Order: sequence, then structure tokens, then C-alpha cells
Amino acid sequence: MIHRPALILLIATLLLADPIAAATAATITGTARISDGDTITIKGTRIRLNGIDAPETDQVCINKAEKNYTCGIAARDALARLVQGRSVTCTGNDIDRYGRRIMTCFVGETDINAAMVAGGWALAFRRYSDIYVGEEKAARTKQAGLWSGAFIAPWDWRHRGPQTEILGTLSVPIDAQQHLLPQPAASTSPVTGCQIKGNISQDGTRIYHVPGQQDYDKTRISESKGERWFCTEDEAHAAGWRRARN
Repeated sequence: MIHRPALILLIATLLLADPIAAATAATITGTARISDGDTITIKGTRIRLNGIDAPETDQVCINKAEKNYTCGIAARDALARLVQGRSVTCTGNDIDRYGRRIMTCFVGETDINAAMVAGGWALAFRRYSDIYVGEEKAARTKQAGLWSGAFIAPWDWRHRGPQTEILGTLSVPIDAQQHLLPQPAASTSPVTGCQIKGNISQDGTRIYHVPGQQDYDKTRISESKGERWFCTEDEAHAAGWRRARN
């Protein structure tokens, strides 16, 4: 027989060794609130759908007509259609760094994680699991959802840059990069060739940036807002602009 103090010590040791096992129940059932294409909330528990990654809500993609659209919102709406206010049952014990449970969720017998990938509104999150790779390949073949146009993988969208890969149909639009990737700010005036950037801040302060300063490359000039280019610092000073600190 294990004495009570020893039993308490044993339980505490087990909980410390496996804190996830000590968390809430591994199965959650209820009405889901949809946050985005791969995140829901049931009874106050935030759940990240296991094995998939859907576009961010601010993500923009290109449709089959080669027009921009808010694919992150489209993915969220696709998940909402799958759920349609019905009871959702989710299972899984892992927890991500944001405190969300990583779970596989069902409406009836339908695996909604799989359905999102099969419908082309999410990708198999290969970094963590290859469970839905088959559904992704089928969606790509059918040109379903995102695959009907051009898009950036959600994990790349979060850290996108000029070299980010663009996915999609067999014929991705030739100007897809211009639509989906950040473009470098101009370093010279298209009219005068001058390089000093006269920027106006939100509070109306007139500041100019010269090549080599910290904020020069990311500063964009909008002449419609009164911003302008200068060829010399003397010219900028005379017009009422001051040199930027960075």
C-alpha cells in the first residue's frame, strides 16, 4: 500500500514530468467560433487545427481571373460553411506556444481539418505533420480554392520578401510578384532623378531622408500628399524640411 504522503509525491512528480497530461480534457465538444481558416474557439478554449495552415486573415491572393482577393477571409468563410453552427468535437493534447490546443476536429464524421485542405483553403503543414499531404495533392490537381489562382504559402506570407515562392496553377500570372510581394521603394525620382526623399509624417512634420540613412529604403514618396523629392539638402531646408534623425 502506498501511504498518502508518498501518493501525493508520486502524483506531483507525474504532473511535473508531463504537464500537458495535467491540462484540460483531451476532447472538447460544442459550438465553434471561427477566428480564421485554421483557428476556432469552443467553450473558451482556443484551438489550432492540427496538421494544416490556412491563409492569414490579412492575406491577399490572385484568383483565376488574375484579380486580387482576400483569400484569408475566403478561407475563414470556407471553415464557417463547413461548421454551419453545428456541434464540433475536437481531440488532441498538444499545446502551441500561443497557448492554443492543437486538435483534430469533426462535424459528425467529417474531419474538418482534412476538408479545409481538400477544398483548397488550407495547406498540409508539413513542418509539423504530413497527415493531409494527400488531400493537398488532390486539391492542387483539381485547382480547388487557392489552387485556382496564385498564392503564397501561409508560413511564407508571414515572413514574405522579394524571393518568396509563389504557388498556384500551372500558369501563375507573370506579374504575380508585383501583386503579392512587397516592392522596394523607389530610390530616385522618376521625373528629376533626385534621390533625397521629402516625407511628411502623420503629425505634419516635414522630414527628408538621404541615401544611407536607416529609414531611407523603406520611405515611400506620395506626391499626392504633398511629399516630394529633393536634389540637395539645401533645397530641402529652403522648402521647410528638416533632416531625419535615422
